Amino acid sequence: MELLCPAGNIPALKSAINNGADAVYIGLKDKTNARNFSGLNFTPEKLDIACNLAHQNKRKLYVAINTFAHPNSQHHWTTAADIAIDAGADALIVADLGLLDYISTRHPSTSLHLSVQASATNAAAINFYEKNFTIERVILPRVLSLQQVTHLAENCTIPIEVFAFGSLCIMSEGRCYLSSYLTGESPNTAGACSPAPYVRWIEKGDVLESRLNNVLIDSYSENENAGYPTLCKGRFDIDGTISHALEEPTSLNTLNLLPQLKRIGIVSLKIEGRQRSPAYVGQVTKVWREAIDMLNVSPDNFSVDTSWKTKLKGLSEGCQTTLGAYEREWQ
Repeated sequence: MELLCPAGNIPALKSAINNGADAVYIGLKDKTNARNFSGLNFTPEKLDIACNLAHQNKRKLYVAINTFAHPNSQHHWTTAADIAIDAGADALIVADLGLLDYISTRHPSTSLHLSVQASATNAAAINFYEKNFTIERVILPRVLSLQQVTHLAENCTIPIEVFAFGSLCIMSEGRCYLSSYLTGESPNTAGACSPAPYVRWIEKGDVLESRLNNVLIDSYSENENAGYPTLCKGRFDIDGTISHALEEPTSLNTLNLLPQLKRIGIVSLKIEGRQRSPAYVGQVTKVWREAIDMLNVSPDNFSVDTSWKTKLKGLSEGCQTTLGAYEREWQ
């Protein structure tokens, strides 16, 4: 299985490579990138450097052009694809139907991976993309159970990539309107939810408040780890009880599922977090490299090392992890 790691800048790319990533995914510094965070991502010049760096180290580099084109501005997306292909990207991660058609028609030798933003969750949808755009891989949303992932692996000829570690989202991938409700910005092109210009941190004595467009999302005492303010993970006063109304901060961690994922034929394990620091990328990549190597050496005797769990827990949202939707027993 491929270990696919994130990078939001050149230092993070180097950290992923140096700690054992087989491939790294990045995005351009514009609205074609669903993680269009301020201060991160790659200009065309930096993309050239990134491609050279990855290939010199015999790793693959994928470019996410995974937002949906706006009316009358599709040229931004086709230009981004041209730039990534010219730079030598090994694959493009795409969701927009028009862009898939453009790339498969104009650049038929380019490898296309169907982005999680496309929300392809059944065999008919995946087969449609394969038939019409010759996609070479599908990235499954994080809302599927392990049984559903297994069913797709058994009924699709397309190689499957799944999320292995990182922040969780309880909504349909990339189609949440909670952030838009508060900010008026589309999560499609404003760097996912909670765009940085709308985020404020305010100290009030021993309390640290996080606000999104001046709406209080959470308050942290001196000894609490403060999370990035998203409406879905905020703590609110509901009938006198303060709690996480929608989703408690936690991170997906599928280390325990590694043998099953390998057995059903998953080809790539994705680490979430292009907005994360180079240090974070390096630490997570190192743990997953060790785990995959152990699995490959001794698949029948694989067990999760306690030190791996401790390290990943400390790097997780809310300092806790879950198997998320994978552990659901129902269909």
